[in-house]
Amino acid sequence: MDLRFTPEENAFREEVRAFFRDNLDPKLREKLVAGRHFTKQELVDWTRTLNRHGWGVPHWPVEYGGTGWDPVRQYIFLEELQAFPAPAPLAFGVNMVGPVIYTFGNEAQKKHFLPRIANLDDWWCQGFSEPGSGSDLASLKTRAVRDGDHYVVNGQKTWTTLAQHADWIFCLVRTDPTAKKQEGISFLLIDMKTPGITVRPIELLDGGHEVNEVFFDDVKVPVENLVGQENKGWDYAKFLLGNERTNIARVGVSKERLRRIRELASIERIGEEPMIRNPRFREKLAAAEIELKALEMTQLRVIAAERTREKGKPDPASSVLKIKGSEIQQMTTELLLDVVGPYALPYVPEPEGEDAPLSNEPPIGPDWAASVAPTYFNWRKVSIYGGSNEIQRQIIAKAILGL
Repeated sequence: MDLRFTPEENAFREEVRAFFRDNLDPKLREKLVAGRHFTKQELVDWTRTLNRHGWGVPHWPVEYGGTGWDPVRQYIFLEELQAFPAPAPLAFGVNMVGPVIYTFGNEAQKKHFLPRIANLDDWWCQGFSEPGSGSDLASLKTRAVRDGDHYVVNGQKTWTTLAQHADWIFCLVRTDPTAKKQEGISFLLIDMKTPGITVRPIELLDGGHEVNEVFFDDVKVPVENLVGQENKGWDYAKFLLGNERTNIARVGVSKERLRRIRELASIERIGEEPMIRNPRFREKLAAAEIELKALEMTQLRVIAAERTREKGKPDPASSVLKIKGSEIQQMTTELLLDVVGPYALPYVPEPEGEDAPLSNEPPIGPDWAASVAPTYFNWRKVSIYGGSNEIQRQIIAKAILGL
Protein backbone atom coordinates (compact mmCIF):
# COMPACT_ATOMS: atom_id res chain seq x y z
CA MET A 1 0.00 0.00 0.00
CA ASP A 2 1.33 3.44 -0.97
CA LEU A 3 0.79 5.73 2.03
CA ARG A 4 2.27 8.82 0.36
CA PHE A 5 -0.04 11.75 -0.36
CA THR A 6 -0.52 12.91 -3.94
CA PRO A 7 0.43 16.44 -5.06
CA GLU A 8 -3.29 17.30 -5.13
CA GLU A 9 -3.73 16.09 -1.56
CA ASN A 10 -0.71 18.07 -0.39
CA ALA A 11 -2.13 21.17 -2.11
CA PHE A 12 -5.40 20.58 -0.26
CA ARG A 13 -3.48 20.38 3.03
CA GLU A 14 -1.97 23.80 2.32
CA GLU A 15 -5.43 25.20 1.54
CA VAL A 16 -6.71 23.96 4.91
CA ARG A 17 -3.73 25.42 6.76
CA ALA A 18 -4.21 28.78 5.07
CA PHE A 19 -7.90 28.84 6.01
CA PHE A 20 -7.09 28.22 9.67
CA ARG A 21 -4.37 30.90 9.66
CA ASP A 22 -6.70 33.44 8.11
CA ASN A 23 -9.90 32.70 10.04
CA LEU A 24 -9.11 31.47 13.55
CA ASP A 25 -8.65 34.13 16.23
CA PRO A 26 -4.97 33.91 17.30
CA LYS A 27 -6.02 34.32 20.94
CA LEU A 28 -8.20 31.23 20.68
CA ARG A 29 -5.34 29.27 19.17
CA GLU A 30 -3.07 30.41 22.00
CA LYS A 31 -5.59 29.05 24.48
CA LEU A 32 -5.54 25.65 22.86
CA VAL A 33 -1.75 25.51 22.60
CA ALA A 34 -1.51 26.34 26.30
CA GLY A 35 -4.03 23.63 27.20
CA ARG A 36 -6.69 26.06 28.42
CA HIS A 37 -10.42 25.73 27.77
CA PHE A 38 -12.40 27.78 25.29
CA THR A 39 -15.89 29.08 26.00
CA LYS A 40 -19.17 27.80 24.60
CA GLN A 41 -19.60 30.96 22.54
CA GLU A 42 -16.10 30.65 21.07
CA LEU A 43 -16.95 27.17 19.83
CA VAL A 44 -20.29 28.35 18.42
CA ASP A 45 -18.63 31.24 16.58
CA TRP A 46 -15.86 29.03 15.15
CA THR A 47 -18.32 26.32 14.09
CA ARG A 48 -20.39 28.87 12.21
CA THR A 49 -17.24 30.19 10.52
CA LEU A 50 -16.52 26.65 9.29
CA ASN A 51 -20.13 26.14 8.25
CA ARG A 52 -20.26 29.35 6.22
CA HIS A 53 -17.23 28.07 4.33
CA GLY A 54 -18.96 24.71 3.74
CA TRP A 55 -16.63 22.85 6.13
CA GLY A 56 -18.89 22.47 9.17
CA VAL A 57 -19.62 18.78 8.59
CA PRO A 58 -16.99 17.72 6.04
CA HIS A 59 -17.52 13.96 6.38
CA TRP A 60 -21.31 14.08 5.92
CA PRO A 61 -22.94 13.24 2.56
CA VAL A 62 -23.20 16.23 0.22
CA GLU A 63 -27.01 16.23 0.35
CA TYR A 64 -26.86 16.97 4.09
CA GLY A 65 -24.23 19.71 3.92
CA GLY A 66 -21.04 17.66 3.51
CA THR A 67 -18.12 18.48 1.27
CA GLY A 68 -17.92 15.43 -0.95
CA TRP A 69 -14.31 14.93 0.13
CA ASP A 70 -12.94 11.42 -0.11
CA PRO A 71 -11.74 9.74 3.12
CA VAL A 72 -8.16 10.91 2.59
CA ARG A 73 -9.14 14.58 2.41
CA GLN A 74 -11.39 14.14 5.43
CA TYR A 75 -8.41 12.71 7.28
CA ILE A 76 -6.14 15.57 6.18
CA PHE A 77 -8.68 18.16 7.31
CA LEU A 78 -9.10 16.57 10.73
CA GLU A 79 -5.37 16.11 11.22
CA GLU A 80 -4.66 19.75 10.34
CA LEU A 81 -7.48 21.02 12.54
CA GLN A 82 -6.09 19.08 15.51
CA ALA A 83 -2.45 19.94 14.82
CA PHE A 84 -2.97 23.70 14.16
CA PRO A 85 -4.72 23.52 16.71
CA ALA A 86 -8.28 24.75 16.14
CA PRO A 87 -11.45 23.76 18.02
CA ALA A 88 -13.11 20.65 16.65
CA PRO A 89 -16.85 20.93 15.93
CA LEU A 90 -18.97 19.56 18.77
CA ALA A 91 -18.51 15.81 18.45
CA PHE A 92 -21.85 14.86 20.02
CA GLY A 93 -23.69 16.49 17.13
CA VAL A 94 -21.33 16.31 14.16
CA ASN A 95 -19.67 12.93 14.71
CA MET A 96 -22.25 11.04 16.76
CA VAL A 97 -25.95 11.81 16.50
CA GLY A 98 -25.74 13.53 13.09
CA PRO A 99 -24.53 10.40 11.21
CA VAL A 100 -27.08 8.28 13.09
CA ILE A 101 -29.88 10.60 11.96
CA TYR A 102 -28.86 10.77 8.30
CA THR A 103 -28.25 7.00 8.18
CA PHE A 104 -31.22 5.69 10.15
CA GLY A 105 -33.57 8.64 10.77
CA ASN A 106 -36.69 9.61 8.85
CA GLU A 107 -36.93 12.52 6.44
CA ALA A 108 -38.56 14.87 8.96
CA GLN A 109 -35.72 14.25 11.43
CA LYS A 110 -33.09 14.84 8.76
CA LYS A 111 -34.71 18.06 7.56
CA HIS A 112 -35.10 19.50 11.05
CA PHE A 113 -32.00 18.42 12.93
CA LEU A 114 -29.14 18.15 10.43
CA PRO A 115 -28.85 21.84 9.40
CA ARG A 116 -29.07 22.86 13.06
CA ILE A 117 -26.29 20.45 14.02
CA ALA A 118 -24.04 21.73 11.24
CA ASN A 119 -24.47 25.35 12.41
CA LEU A 120 -24.42 24.49 16.13
CA ASP A 121 -27.89 25.96 16.56
CA ASP A 122 -28.54 22.96 18.81
CA TRP A 123 -25.99 21.80 21.36
CA TRP A 124 -26.18 18.01 21.83
CA CYS A 125 -25.03 15.72 24.62
CA GLN A 126 -24.84 11.93 24.86
CA GLY A 127 -27.11 9.93 27.17
CA PHE A 128 -25.51 6.47 27.19
CA SER A 129 -23.65 5.67 30.43
CA GLU A 130 -25.58 4.95 33.60
CA PRO A 131 -24.64 4.07 37.19
CA GLY A 132 -23.77 0.39 36.95
CA SER A 133 -23.90 0.41 33.14
CA GLY A 134 -20.65 1.84 31.86
CA SER A 135 -18.65 -0.54 29.72
CA ASP A 136 -21.55 -3.00 29.97
CA LEU A 137 -23.74 -0.44 28.24
CA ALA A 138 -26.37 -2.99 27.17
CA SER A 139 -27.36 -3.48 30.81
CA LEU A 140 -28.81 0.05 30.96
CA LYS A 141 -32.00 0.51 32.99
CA THR A 142 -33.49 3.83 31.87
CA ARG A 143 -37.03 2.93 30.76
CA ALA A 144 -39.24 4.38 28.03
CA VAL A 145 -42.87 3.20 28.12
CA ARG A 146 -45.14 3.92 25.16
CA ASP A 147 -48.23 5.93 26.13
CA GLY A 148 -50.21 6.93 23.06
CA ASP A 149 -48.15 9.30 20.94
CA HIS A 150 -45.44 9.69 23.61
CA TYR A 151 -42.85 7.68 25.46
CA VAL A 152 -42.62 8.25 29.20
CA VAL A 153 -38.95 8.10 30.23
CA ASN A 154 -37.66 7.38 33.74
CA GLY A 155 -34.08 6.76 34.79
CA GLN A 156 -30.65 8.29 35.13
CA LYS A 157 -27.61 8.93 32.94
CA THR A 158 -24.17 9.80 34.27
CA TRP A 159 -20.83 11.21 33.07
CA THR A 160 -22.86 13.25 30.57
CA THR A 161 -20.30 15.62 29.09
CA LEU A 162 -21.34 19.28 28.68
CA ALA A 163 -24.99 18.54 29.51
CA GLN A 164 -25.05 21.91 31.28
CA HIS A 165 -24.96 23.55 27.83
CA ALA A 166 -27.15 21.08 25.95
CA ASP A 167 -30.38 21.81 24.11
CA TRP A 168 -30.89 18.12 23.19
CA ILE A 169 -29.72 14.73 24.39
CA PHE A 170 -29.68 11.48 22.40
CA CYS A 171 -30.47 8.57 24.68
CA LEU A 172 -30.45 4.82 24.73
CA VAL A 173 -33.55 3.66 26.61
CA ARG A 174 -35.06 0.26 27.37
CA THR A 175 -38.36 -0.18 25.58
CA ASP A 176 -38.76 -3.97 25.96
CA PRO A 177 -37.66 -5.23 29.38
CA THR A 178 -38.56 -8.84 28.46
CA ALA A 179 -36.14 -9.06 25.49
CA LYS A 180 -32.45 -9.93 25.61
CA LYS A 181 -30.63 -6.89 26.85
CA GLN A 182 -29.25 -5.82 23.46
CA GLU A 183 -32.59 -6.38 21.73
CA GLY A 184 -34.87 -4.27 23.91
CA ILE A 185 -33.15 -0.88 23.50
CA SER A 186 -34.32 2.13 21.48
CA PHE A 187 -32.66 5.40 20.40
CA LEU A 188 -34.54 8.56 21.43
CA LEU A 189 -33.92 12.26 20.80
CA ILE A 190 -34.98 14.28 23.85
CA ASP A 191 -35.38 18.04 24.23
CA MET A 192 -33.50 19.05 27.39
CA LYS A 193 -36.16 21.68 28.17
CA THR A 194 -38.79 18.96 28.64
CA PRO A 195 -40.31 18.98 32.16
CA GLY A 196 -38.90 16.26 34.40
CA ILE A 197 -35.24 16.55 33.32
CA THR A 198 -32.72 17.52 36.00
CA VAL A 199 -29.02 18.13 35.35
CA ARG A 200 -26.68 17.85 38.33
CA PRO A 201 -22.97 18.69 37.97
CA ILE A 202 -20.17 16.31 38.92
CA GLU A 203 -17.11 18.18 40.17
CA LEU A 204 -13.85 16.71 38.92
CA LEU A 205 -10.51 16.37 40.66
CA ASP A 206 -9.22 19.62 39.14
CA GLY A 207 -12.32 21.50 40.31
CA GLY A 208 -13.72 21.62 36.78
CA HIS A 209 -17.25 20.84 35.71
CA GLU A 210 -17.61 19.19 32.34
CA VAL A 211 -19.60 16.06 33.26
CA ASN A 212 -23.01 15.70 34.83
CA GLU A 213 -25.73 13.40 36.06
CA VAL A 214 -29.02 13.66 34.15
CA PHE A 215 -32.26 12.47 35.75
CA PHE A 216 -35.51 11.67 33.93
CA ASP A 217 -38.72 11.71 35.96
CA ASP A 218 -41.83 10.95 33.87
CA VAL A 219 -40.36 12.81 30.90
CA LYS A 220 -42.76 12.78 27.93
CA VAL A 221 -40.98 12.34 24.58
CA PRO A 222 -42.96 12.41 21.30
CA VAL A 223 -42.89 9.10 19.44
CA GLU A 224 -41.72 11.06 16.39
CA ASN A 225 -38.38 11.48 18.20
CA LEU A 226 -37.64 7.75 17.96
CA VAL A 227 -34.78 7.14 15.52
CA GLY A 228 -35.29 4.13 13.26
CA GLN A 229 -37.23 1.20 14.66
CA GLU A 230 -38.22 0.54 18.24
CA ASN A 231 -35.92 -1.98 19.97
CA LYS A 232 -33.22 -1.57 17.30
CA GLY A 233 -31.28 1.10 19.17
CA TRP A 234 -28.35 -1.18 19.94
CA ASP A 235 -27.57 -1.43 16.23
CA TYR A 236 -27.53 2.36 15.95
CA ALA A 237 -25.39 2.65 19.09
CA LYS A 238 -22.77 0.27 17.66
CA PHE A 239 -22.67 2.36 14.49
CA LEU A 240 -22.23 5.54 16.54
CA LEU A 241 -19.54 4.07 18.78
CA GLY A 242 -17.61 2.81 15.74
CA ASN A 243 -17.43 6.40 14.49
CA GLU A 244 -16.51 7.71 17.95
CA ARG A 245 -13.68 5.21 18.40
CA THR A 246 -12.12 6.11 15.06
CA ASN A 247 -12.14 9.80 15.97
CA ILE A 248 -10.75 9.11 19.45
CA ALA A 249 -7.44 8.16 17.79
CA ARG A 250 -6.77 11.93 17.48
CA VAL A 251 -3.52 11.61 15.58
CA GLY A 252 -3.34 15.35 14.96
CA VAL A 253 -3.78 16.13 18.67
CA SER A 254 -0.89 13.85 19.58
CA LYS A 255 1.30 15.33 16.82
CA GLU A 256 0.71 18.82 18.19
CA ARG A 257 1.40 17.63 21.73
CA LEU A 258 4.71 16.03 20.76
CA ARG A 259 5.72 19.17 18.87
CA ARG A 260 4.90 21.21 21.98
CA ILE A 261 6.83 18.80 24.22
CA ARG A 262 9.95 19.11 22.04
CA GLU A 263 9.66 22.90 22.14
CA LEU A 264 9.26 23.09 25.92
CA ALA A 265 11.93 20.46 26.60
CA SER A 266 14.38 22.62 24.66
CA ILE A 267 13.67 25.47 27.09
CA GLU A 268 13.40 23.70 30.47
CA ARG A 269 16.69 22.58 31.97
CA ILE A 270 18.00 19.79 34.18
CA GLY A 271 21.07 21.29 35.77
CA GLU A 272 23.10 22.88 32.98
CA GLU A 273 21.49 20.98 30.09
CA PRO A 274 18.13 21.43 28.34
CA MET A 275 15.84 18.54 29.16
CA ILE A 276 15.72 17.51 25.49
CA ARG A 277 19.32 16.30 25.89
CA ASN A 278 18.50 13.97 28.76
CA PRO A 279 18.95 10.40 27.41
CA ARG A 280 16.09 8.87 29.40
CA PHE A 281 13.67 11.62 28.35
CA ARG A 282 14.74 11.37 24.70
CA GLU A 283 14.14 7.62 24.82
CA LYS A 284 10.57 8.10 26.11
CA LEU A 285 9.89 10.85 23.56
CA ALA A 286 11.19 8.72 20.67
CA ALA A 287 9.05 5.77 21.81
CA ALA A 288 5.94 7.97 21.73
CA GLU A 289 6.80 9.29 18.27
CA ILE A 290 7.30 5.76 16.92
CA GLU A 291 3.98 4.60 18.41
CA LEU A 292 2.25 7.60 16.86
CA LYS A 293 3.71 6.92 13.40
CA ALA A 294 2.46 3.31 13.60
CA LEU A 295 -0.99 4.56 14.66
CA GLU A 296 -1.06 7.03 11.77
CA MET A 297 -0.30 4.28 9.28
CA THR A 298 -2.98 2.06 10.80
CA GLN A 299 -5.53 4.86 10.56
CA LEU A 300 -4.65 5.40 6.90
CA ARG A 301 -5.25 1.69 6.26
CA VAL A 302 -8.66 1.97 7.95
CA ILE A 303 -9.45 5.01 5.79
CA ALA A 304 -8.50 3.09 2.64
CA ALA A 305 -10.86 0.27 3.69
CA GLU A 306 -13.78 2.69 4.07
CA ARG A 307 -14.20 2.77 0.30
CA THR A 308 -15.35 -0.84 0.24
CA ARG A 309 -17.04 -1.17 3.65
CA GLU A 310 -20.80 -1.62 3.73
CA LYS A 311 -22.60 1.62 4.58
CA GLY A 312 -23.68 1.80 8.23
CA LYS A 313 -21.51 -1.17 9.26
CA PRO A 314 -18.87 -0.33 11.90
CA ASP A 315 -15.28 -1.30 11.23
CA PRO A 316 -13.92 -3.45 14.09
CA ALA A 317 -10.47 -1.99 13.36
CA SER A 318 -11.76 1.23 14.95
CA SER A 319 -11.17 -0.55 18.28
CA VAL A 320 -7.45 -0.75 17.45
CA LEU A 321 -7.39 2.99 16.78
CA LYS A 322 -9.24 3.67 20.01
CA ILE A 323 -6.83 1.65 22.15
CA LYS A 324 -3.58 2.98 20.69
CA GLY A 325 -4.87 6.51 20.23
CA SER A 326 -5.91 6.79 23.87
CA GLU A 327 -2.66 5.22 25.11
CA ILE A 328 -0.54 7.66 23.06
CA GLN A 329 -2.57 10.65 24.26
CA GLN A 330 -1.87 9.57 27.82
CA MET A 331 1.83 9.11 27.00
CA THR A 332 2.02 12.73 25.86
CA THR A 333 0.53 14.02 29.11
CA GLU A 334 3.10 11.98 31.05
CA LEU A 335 5.91 13.49 28.98
CA LEU A 336 4.61 16.98 29.74
CA LEU A 337 4.69 16.12 33.44
CA ASP A 338 8.33 15.10 33.02
CA VAL A 339 9.10 18.45 31.41
CA VAL A 340 7.31 20.63 33.95
CA GLY A 341 8.63 18.68 36.95
CA PRO A 342 7.70 20.01 40.42
CA TYR A 343 5.86 23.00 38.93
CA ALA A 344 3.01 20.60 38.16
CA LEU A 345 2.29 20.24 41.88
CA PRO A 346 0.54 23.57 42.70
CA TYR A 347 -3.18 23.61 41.97
CA VAL A 348 -4.03 26.75 40.00
CA PRO A 349 -7.64 26.56 38.80
CA GLU A 350 -8.51 28.19 35.51
CA PRO A 351 -10.89 31.16 35.96
CA GLU A 352 -14.42 30.39 34.77
CA GLY A 353 -16.23 32.65 32.31
CA GLU A 354 -15.14 35.44 30.03
CA ASP A 355 -15.09 38.08 32.78
CA ALA A 356 -13.78 35.95 35.64
CA PRO A 357 -11.19 37.84 37.70
CA LEU A 358 -7.63 36.69 37.30
CA SER A 359 -5.56 35.93 40.39
CA ASN A 360 -3.25 38.72 41.49
CA GLU A 361 -0.77 36.12 42.73
CA PRO A 362 2.39 35.66 40.67
CA PRO A 363 2.51 32.49 38.55
CA ILE A 364 4.25 29.46 40.03
CA GLY A 365 6.82 28.33 37.51
CA PRO A 366 6.41 28.95 33.76
CA ASP A 367 3.07 30.34 32.58
CA TRP A 368 2.22 27.11 30.76
CA ALA A 369 2.69 24.89 33.82
CA ALA A 370 -0.70 25.33 35.49
CA SER A 371 -2.66 23.24 32.97
CA VAL A 372 -0.26 20.28 32.79
CA ALA A 373 -1.35 18.30 35.87
CA PRO A 374 -5.12 18.87 35.36
CA THR A 375 -4.76 17.68 31.76
CA TYR A 376 -2.80 14.63 32.88
CA PHE A 377 -5.49 13.60 35.36
CA ASN A 378 -8.36 14.48 33.03
CA TRP A 379 -6.93 12.40 30.18
CA ARG A 380 -7.02 9.23 32.27
CA LYS A 381 -10.59 9.10 30.95
CA VAL A 382 -9.68 8.61 27.28
CA SER A 383 -8.98 4.91 27.79
CA ILE A 384 -12.45 4.56 29.35
CA TYR A 385 -14.96 6.62 27.37
CA GLY A 386 -16.19 5.38 24.02
CA GLY A 387 -15.94 1.87 25.45
CA SER A 388 -13.08 0.97 27.79
CA ASN A 389 -9.89 -0.40 26.27
CA GLU A 390 -10.55 -3.75 27.95
CA ILE A 391 -13.83 -4.01 26.04
CA GLN A 392 -12.08 -2.96 22.82
CA ARG A 393 -9.64 -5.85 23.22
CA GLN A 394 -12.59 -8.23 23.48
CA ILE A 395 -14.04 -6.79 20.26
CA ILE A 396 -10.70 -7.27 18.49
CA ALA A 397 -10.46 -10.86 19.74
CA LYS A 398 -13.91 -11.74 18.43
CA ALA A 399 -14.33 -9.63 15.29
CA ILE A 400 -10.76 -9.55 13.94
CA LEU A 401 -8.98 -12.58 15.39
CA GLY A 402 -12.03 -14.87 15.45
CA LEU A 403 -11.36 -16.06 19.01
